[in-house]
Amino acid sequence: MTITTRTATLHGRRVTFRQYDPAAPTTAEPLVLLHGIAGSGDTWLPLLAALDQRGFDRTVYVPDLAGHGGSEPPAGDFSIGGYACAVRDLLALLRPEHGHDRITIGGHSLGGGIAMQFAYQFPDLTGRLVLVDSGGLGTEVAPMIRAAALPGAVPFLAVALNKVTMPLARAVLGLFPKWSTETRELGRHAASLADPDRRFAFVHTVRASIGLRGQRASALDRLYLAEAVPTLIVWGADDPIIPVSHGKRSAELMPGSRLEIVEGAGHFPHAVRPDLVADLLVEFLAATAPATIDQDDVIELLRAQDQ
Repeated sequence: MTITTRTATLHGRRVTFRQYDPAAPTTAEPLVLLHGIAGSGDTWLPLLAALDQRGFDRTVYVPDLAGHGGSEPPAGDFSIGGYACAVRDLLALLRPEHGHDRITIGGHSLGGGIAMQFAYQFPDLTGRLVLVDSGGLGTEVAPMIRAAALPGAVPFLAVALNKVTMPLARAVLGLFPKWSTETRELGRHAASLADPDRRFAFVHTVRASIGLRGQRASALDRLYLAEAVPTLIVWGADDPIIPVSHGKRSAELMPGSRLEIVEGAGHFPHAVRPDLVADLLVEFLAATAPATIDQDDVIELLRAQDQ
């Protein structure tokens, strides 16, 4: 498996991304995968390995979102729309390499919300959507995420999660090798908050889209605009962060979408059951053609709703 870690400079700030290059590439459009809040592109590595075992033939770009992983924080815009614009800018920079106008864009949790926002803002760049336990599809979200919207969240996290406490926590985890993949993935996300920049980005991203009553940013009233975009929705049956009911409701609002509920998985089905998710993704890509919707089509849909 060939995965290269690369960096680019966008608006004076470093962006880190991983690039998967297939052994036998085709002319198919690239796949972009976006991670969730407090995560990084590393969350997709098990899925990339599973795809590689299946002879996956597309280039895959896996960026660290601004303020996450190896990417520097944004100047101040932590909104879903701001993240979507940053993805667009990175793809514009990479277009001379891959040569495609449209991409298949997928995202997990926060990354799913960004992927939907990308499709909404840039329909002429979007070929397909893949949503994995996505944010932005209902208000419910785990209390521990909502708590980051409280005043004092930054100093509290600085005391609870720092470069002293996290090594101790990792040492304790190491005593219990049978911790589940789900628990270890949550632990890695929490450990990222020991870094002040990551912690700052986490809190301000939460505050931009989540309040004490839950998620404020919602795509539910605009999903009809993506009806022509082939969409795969994957959800862990036991997700404790964002309930599976969000996936079911979204599938109802997007009649052409495909919903797959992954048994034995929580919030990270792509990490817990990467082989299954890889099979679902490969089948979805083979069975669908990229959308051709553009701004004129969006205008017609908006006008139809206004009548």
